[in-house]
Amino acid sequence: MGNITIVPVWIIQDILVLIIAALMVFYIIENEERPKIVLMQFLCFVFFYAAVFENVAVSMGLMGNKGFYAYGHSILMIFNIPLTVPIIEFLIVYSTLRVLKTINIPAWTKPFITGLSAMIFDFSLDPVAVKQIFQTSEGIIGRWSYFPIPGEPVIYGEPVMNFTGWIYIAGYWTAFILIGEWWHKKKGYSKLIGYIYPFLASILSVVCLVSPLSNFFNYMAPFFPRTSNMQWVMLIALTVISAGVLVLTLTKFWDRKVISSMDYKKDFPIMFTFLGFPLVNTIFCIIGGYMQVLWLVVLAQVLLLLCWIGIHIFSKKVILKK
Repeated sequence: MGNITIVPVWIIQDILVLIIAALMVFYIIENEERPKIVLMQFLCFVFFYAAVFENVAVSMGLMGNKGFYAYGHSILMIFNIPLTVPIIEFLIVYSTLRVLKTINIPAWTKPFITGLSAMIFDFSLDPVAVKQIFQTSEGIIGRWSYFPIPGEPVIYGEPVMNFTGWIYIAGYWTAFILIGEWWHKKKGYSKLIGYIYPFLASILSVVCLVSPLSNFFNYMAPFFPRTSNMQWVMLIALTVISAGVLVLTLTKFWDRKVISSMDYKKDFPIMFTFLGFPLVNTIFCIIGGYMQVLWLVVLAQVLLLLCWIGIHIFSKKVILKK
């Protein structure tokens, strides 16, 4: 695991994530109908899903395998990854699902929309993190460091498929959580089922993540090699499909009613996840002088801002469902 790396920029960003995570816990307790179950989802996502696949990937990288990545050590670690990494991943997935629960849309659309949201959010985060490189006791390392294999397509040093990955990483979890919630309801909201299904969702999500299906989504393996431009094709294809599902959902499947409204004060942790983190990343991008990636970070921030503006408008103008 190594020693804690005292890099002020990393520490500030991690503390901010921990503060918002704490606020989100209170938000869940106050606003969720079954807060204990949602908090169990939080724990299972962080420790049994995200932390598992992140640590496996980092371990492969530390063993000298190309195509993986590493993290700089920070204040709180889960083995080889900062605790804040799986936490911020949960925050964006939960925040998206929380917003989607305010409208009547088919459940099958939610994994696509959540995946799209997570992918856009990742474009506001990763390009900055990989540029935050410092001299530490571990050597010269970035907050996040990628080790692409020679010849594979990259976006500012990061494999294209890493961004694609967030569509299905969030999608797997969302699909299994929705199935678990259906099962929980069918069993009369049994406490046992409520505590079991988040764990099962984590395990099944990990199984899907390490299955051949994921690399098919990444670059259409085994039909094409990782070094092919199919990484670009699959990123574009999955983005278009997910965006198409979002458009169809809003134009065809939604009844124009909302179950509950979203408000920037009441739902501050949700709003900050969508808007605050990307804004902070933009600020650190400017302060750090990472002008090469600034346009991409700002673009992701603008897209998330437009989404929140749309949410706010719908919440104010659309008739609440009785």
